[in-house]
Amino acid sequence: MTALPETWTLAASAFNWTPDVLRAEHSTHEIASAIPGSGIASTIEIELGQTLRTFPDVDATEVRALRAALNAVGGGISIVGISLDDWQLSADGAARRRTEDERLAFLVPQLSAAHDLGATGVRLPIGQAGAALLERTMPLLYELDLVLYEEVQGRQTPHDPAYADAYEVVARFDDPRLRLLVDISMLMPALPVSYLTALTAGGVDPALVRLLETEWRAPETQAAVFDALRAGSVPPGVHTLFMDLVVRFGRSDAADLREILPLVGGFHLKFWDLDDTDARVSKPMRDLGALLRASAFTGTLCSEWGGHEWLEADATEMTREHLALASRALSA
Repeated sequence: MTALPETWTLAASAFNWTPDVLRAEHSTHEIASAIPGSGIASTIEIELGQTLRTFPDVDATEVRALRAALNAVGGGISIVGISLDDWQLSADGAARRRTEDERLAFLVPQLSAAHDLGATGVRLPIGQAGAALLERTMPLLYELDLVLYEEVQGRQTPHDPAYADAYEVVARFDDPRLRLLVDISMLMPALPVSYLTALTAGGVDPALVRLLETEWRAPETQAAVFDALRAGSVPPGVHTLFMDLVVRFGRSDAADLREILPLVGGFHLKFWDLDDTDARVSKPMRDLGALLRASAFTGTLCSEWGGHEWLEADATEMTREHLALASRALSA
């Protein structure tokens, strides 16, 4: 096993501790600073709306307090997840789409907060901003020394026609202040064991669960998923969970990313559980490591746990173990 290149930074996402945030036994600042404080990772990602209680009207005092808490334990922030609320309620209660000026005004305090936190970048879903807003945001990114990452995940591959235009916008800008961030939920060789267990417990047709377990990447499996949705046969209690099959889980290979690598500045090492049966957790990271070693990649590879939606487990233990597995797999 070889060491990771110095230009790669392993990080941990504070999003992994969402159950702890919801329990509210500790403040969000305490939860975030405990990640580097306990030696899990010195570099973290945060979600601005989850970590700052004054969001979206971010208070400078709270920002300074969070940065001080992180500095005290030798921690720092790489990427900040921000948000863009495209709709606003008018005085009569009707929804109105924000103008481009209003959209920019909604982002500015978040960009300033990311800068004041010492972050290197901010993150939005791919295509949400749009070319016009990106054009207007670019001078601010240079002024604040930030990179804007557009995140792709699950089925949002470079070959999906639904996202081709959004990829093209990033390529057309060809600017180091605008990069892609790839979530490796795009590269799932098999579904998480704990997820399949949750579907079974929720009453999903056993025949469909067996198909998902044994033939996840087969085209007929995706057809069966949509057939179940159209037929209304998905139990209401697991309907939201079932939609992960359509939105959050992908069926691509690391090699499918080769053509966009020059535009990629970071990865989310998404994991759902730590059952590495048939290397379903480690293989995507191992394949990614091999791909990146043949490139000039520089950026973060951040552990992000998505399985807390259905799996009760300790976030600290899960993240620590996953980062150890990631280090081994990326170095293999």
